[in-house]
Amino acid sequence: MASLYTEIDINAPKQRVWQVLCQKDRWKYWNTFLFDCDSKLSFQQGQEVSLSLRRLPHDEETEFDPLVMQVQPEVCLKWVSSIRGFSNEYVFELQEIGFRRTKYVHKSNFSGILSRVFLPFIRADEHRGMQRMARELKRYVEDL
Repeated sequence: MASLYTEIDINAPKQRVWQVLCQKDRWKYWNTFLFDCDSKLSFQQGQEVSLSLRRLPHDEETEFDPLVMQVQPEVCLKWVSSIRGFSNEYVFELQEIGFRRTKYVHKSNFSGILSRVFLPFIRADEHRGMQRMARELKRYVEDL
C-alpha cells in the first residue's frame, strides 16, 4: 500500500480545528483542495458524501463519493473512495500537543492493482494539495 502524509501544528484547541474541518459546507471559505458537492450530506459513519478535489489550484475538480468509515469527534475522520481496482483512504487526525495547540495529520492510503497505474501520475500533485489544505486550515483556524 502506498501512502502520502502531511502534518502541521495549529495554534488552536482540537475542538475548534474539528469544527472547521467537519463543516464541509464552509470549506469554500478556506479550502482550495477539497470541495463539498452536497451540503445536505454530513459526515456520518456508514454514509456516503459527495465531494470533489482539485490537486492543483487551477485544475478541474474531480468528483467522488466516498464512504465515511469513522467519525470520532475531535480525534479522527476517515473515508474511503474506491473504484474497481483502486481505493483511496483519507484519514484526518487531530492530536493535542499543548495548551490550545493541535497537530493536524492528513494521510492518504492507496491500494488496489490500479494504484500502480494511477499513483505515479497523481502522487506529487496529491501530496501538494494535502499540504496546501493543511496550511489553509491552519491559517483559517488561527484567524478565527
